[in-house]
Amino acid sequence: MTAPGSGGGGAPGTGARTRRVRALVGEALADAVDVRTRAGGTVACDLSGGLDSTSITFLAARSDARVVASTWPSLDPLDEDVAWARRAAAHLPAVEHVVWPAERIPLVYENLLGVDDPMDEPTIGVMDRQRLLEDLAGLAGKGCRVRLTGIGGDHVAWCSEAHYHSVLRRRPLFAIRQLRAFRALFHWPLVPMVRTLADSRSYRAWLTDQAGRLRAPWGPAVAGALGWGTPPRLFDWVTPRALELARAALLEADAEPLGRTRGEHADLEPVLSCARIIRQWEQMSARAGLPVQSPFLDDRVIEACFSVRPEERVTPWRYKPVLTEAMRGIVPDDCLARTTKAQAALEASAGLRRHRGDLVELWEGSRLAELGLVDRRRLTELALRPDTPELRSAILYSTIGCEVWLRGQDTNRGATHATAR
Repeated sequence: MTAPGSGGGGAPGTGARTRRVRALVGEALADAVDVRTRAGGTVACDLSGGLDSTSITFLAARSDARVVASTWPSLDPLDEDVAWARRAAAHLPAVEHVVWPAERIPLVYENLLGVDDPMDEPTIGVMDRQRLLEDLAGLAGKGCRVRLTGIGGDHVAWCSEAHYHSVLRRRPLFAIRQLRAFRALFHWPLVPMVRTLADSRSYRAWLTDQAGRLRAPWGPAVAGALGWGTPPRLFDWVTPRALELARAALLEADAEPLGRTRGEHADLEPVLSCARIIRQWEQMSARAGLPVQSPFLDDRVIEACFSVRPEERVTPWRYKPVLTEAMRGIVPDDCLARTTKAQAALEASAGLRRHRGDLVELWEGSRLAELGLVDRRRLTELALRPDTPELRSAILYSTIGCEVWLRGQDTNRGATHATAR
C-alpha cells in the first residue's frame, strides 16, 4: 500500500508499504477503539461477521474491558453473517458471543408510529430504530456501558470508483485495465460508462442539469458510480408543487463539491450522510440508556484512510484492501477472507407486509400530504400492496423519514408547551 507522497500505485504489497498502512490506518482505528474501552467495565460490540465489525471486536478484545459480541441472525437462509461471526468468536474465547433468537428480529418499518425521539432533521435511521433499541435492551441487561459498531467502515475503508475519472487522465493504461475489471464485476454497459468518463461538467453544472430531470427514469448505475453521484430523482407520489420547490432549490443552490475531484466528492458525501444518520442513532441510544458509538467515523480514522491513494483503496481485485492490511496480525487471516455482505432484503420485504397497517395509518394522517408535498392516495395504495414490484428497492425510506420527523415535531412541540405551563 502506498503512503502519501511515495511511489507505486499497483495492488497492495508487503514489507515497508504494508507496515506503513498499519501505522496509518491500523493505529488510528486501534486508538479510536482504545479510547472507548480503556475505562474497563463491560463493552458491547456488534459482530455481524463482516470485516468492519470483526475488526472492531478484535481490537476491543485486546483491552482490559469485558467484551460482549452481539449478532443478529437473518431471515435469509443464504445469509452468512452468523457463520462468519461464529468463526470470529471462536478465536476470542474470553469474549461472550450472543446470537439473538431469530424470532426476536425486529423488522424494518417496525413501530414507526411509536417514534418519539426529538430529532433535529429527518433521517432514514428511523427505519431500523426498533432493531437498535431491541439490541440495546439485551446488552444493557448484561451490564454493557457502551456499544461499538462497525458502521462507517464501508465508507472509509473502501472508496468510490469515481476516482478513476481522474486516474484515467493521470495514468490512462492503468485506469483502463482497472475499469475493464470493474465493468466485468458490476456489469456496467460500455456506452454509458464511456460517456460518463468523458463527461467533464463541473458539479454545479451537473446539479443544474439534474433540476430538469427530477422525473426522469433512473439511468444506468455506472453514471452514478463514475460521475458526481446518484442523480436526484422524485418518485411519482411527490406532488407537482413539491417538484417545483425541489427544482427551484437546485437551480438557486450555490453548490460546490466537497472535494476537488469527483472521487473526493463521492468519498466525502456518503461519509457525511452516514454520520448524520449515526448521530441520530447515538442520540436515540443515549436516551435509551446505552450509547452507541462508531470508531470508523472518528476524524483521525477517516483522515488515515483517505491519506492512502484512492486507486489502492478501491480495486476490482481485492475487497477493502486498506482495512485488510491494517488488521493483518490482529484479525486472523481466515476472518479477513470474507468478501460478501448481507443486505437484509428479507427483513425489509417482511416488514412491509407485517406493518402495512401502520403505513396506511401513517399516510392517512400524513403531515406531508397536509402540506401538499405528497399524494396521500398513492402512498396508501402502495402500503396496501406491499409485494408490488414498485417497492423492490428502499424507495419509501426518505419519505417515511420526513413524515416521522414532522410528526415528531408536533409531539415534541406539544410536550414543550405542556412543560412550560
